[in-house]
Amino acid sequence: MTLIAPLWLLLLIPVALLAVTYVIVALRSRTAYAVRFANYDLLDKVAPRRPGWRRHVPAAALLLMFALLVVGFARPTAEVLVPRERATIMVAFDVSASMGATDVSPNRFEAAKRAADQFVQGLPERFNLGLVSFSGSASVAVPPTTDRQAVLTALDRLGTDSGTAIGEAVFTSLEAIAALDSEEEAPPAHIVLLSDGSNTTGRTVGEAAAEASARGVPVTTIAYGTPDGVISLSGRDVPVPVDGPALQSLAETAGGGFYEAASGDELQAVYEDIGTSVGYRTERQEVWQWFVAAGLICGLVAAVTSMLWFSRLP
Repeated sequence: MTLIAPLWLLLLIPVALLAVTYVIVALRSRTAYAVRFANYDLLDKVAPRRPGWRRHVPAAALLLMFALLVVGFARPTAEVLVPRERATIMVAFDVSASMGATDVSPNRFEAAKRAADQFVQGLPERFNLGLVSFSGSASVAVPPTTDRQAVLTALDRLGTDSGTAIGEAVFTSLEAIAALDSEEEAPPAHIVLLSDGSNTTGRTVGEAAAEASARGVPVTTIAYGTPDGVISLSGRDVPVPVDGPALQSLAETAGGGFYEAASGDELQAVYEDIGTSVGYRTERQEVWQWFVAAGLICGLVAAVTSMLWFSRLP
């Protein structure tokens, strides 16, 4: 948190002096009261029970109100999450044969489709959303649109094939974004790429990362699956581990985030986190109203407690 007008904090000096004065007066009053009644046994019988700690509550709340209002006058600012008005999100979905591995229940492919469904439905309606599927090549299943049902239908119809063209998936997503962003003020774009394998064909991951970085389009990657994943080919088990380092390098170069998910639940949580990050932007705003509101609440506490306990305003 930073302050736009920190000189207002000088007003905390008289607030502090007021607090010190209150403590001194309270201590002197307590001492004088005790000296006036030297016979403590008699005091306990004839003197009314004093309110104890309660008598300090209104004063403490009043002093806290003054302090909070002073900080509010200093115009504090903080970074807050602000919903984006518009954005273009491209979901690049791996449909390679390795997605049939059953290390994720019921298998990687079905669990990933369910998580992607939830991600699609959770994005703001005003966002453009597109879908790219990739295996040995990449293609646009749905160009960027606000029609969520079209994307959900396309996800449901996806099937697996051989090969994994991660680099081509990024290039295809960039082309789909460029086709939509021919308007004068294009909304910010983001690519979310899920893959459970290594790049086996087409342009390299490094080339794709460089191109995305040059165009200013962040690429967030999800390394999906466990190290124990296998698929059956020609009667034998073939290991299908995910290439986490390559996907992490892609995300870091393109200015996106990198996630790992080893189960359907983890993937769902990843998509939820991504939805928050792409749906909002961080913006520095003045938050003086928070301090003023807190100060007014403290003032009300001081007034209410003083009226209830002592039948007077502080």
